[in-house]
Amino acid sequence: MSGSILAGVRGFVFDLDGCVWNGSALNPGAGEALAALHGADRGLVFLTNNSRATADDIRRRLWALGITFAEHTLTPLEIIGEVIARRFGPSRVLVIGAPELADVIARAGHEIVETKDYRRATVVAVGNDFDLTYERLTAAARAAAAGAPLVTPNVDPRLPLEGGEFLPGCGALVEAVAVAAGVRPVVVGKPEPPLFRIALERLGLESAATAMVGDSVASDIKGARQLGMRTVLYAPAGGASAPEADLVVRSFAELARVAGVA
Repeated sequence: MSGSILAGVRGFVFDLDGCVWNGSALNPGAGEALAALHGADRGLVFLTNNSRATADDIRRRLWALGITFAEHTLTPLEIIGEVIARRFGPSRVLVIGAPELADVIARAGHEIVETKDYRRATVVAVGNDFDLTYERLTAAARAAAAGAPLVTPNVDPRLPLEGGEFLPGCGALVEAVAVAAGVRPVVVGKPEPPLFRIALERLGLESAATAMVGDSVASDIKGARQLGMRTVLYAPAGGASAPEADLVVRSFAELARVAGVA
């Protein structure tokens, strides 16, 4: 589709993992394209489903990679405690995930339940856990099977790394718990609407004047379309077309050209 789909777009929301970067490295041309958009007074928000990082963590990573103009950064950790409180009230939460996940849930006023006390849990929160044990997986599944709602930052199956490698994503762990417990999770991050709405608020723009750029049809494109945002699929490997996206680009240089900033 023609780059005219970006005519009138004054703000861009960028996915990070698999789009702006893989692992600890920016994707080719990302830094230059982002700088050009910023220089052309396009608003920028960086939105990730990362279940181990706060917005400040992400902002520091971007700055260290030369994206020193990154101001608006969002992760599910910004709202997961609020979502639990709104849906289930003050809760006793069994957390399977990084310390950062437990910290933000505790700061929202919830009690963190130890693994051995899983029977006390009224909510189970599962994020990416690099120290996962079978004991913890079992506790989460048993608590969820006993009726504690299962909440997760995202259901992304993979976490992309440099060189085409990946780690099992949050979604892989959540699915193991969900299948064992016989339940389905409440998803806080993309493709659900809350983070997209906050991104629009940060930009101060209507959805029609904003484009979402990401590498996942299921998470980025479908999520943004629900709110009426324009959608750009970043697909450097080429492959099949994506009718769900308004525009498919193969590189950040191409994105800069069709956005009119190259």
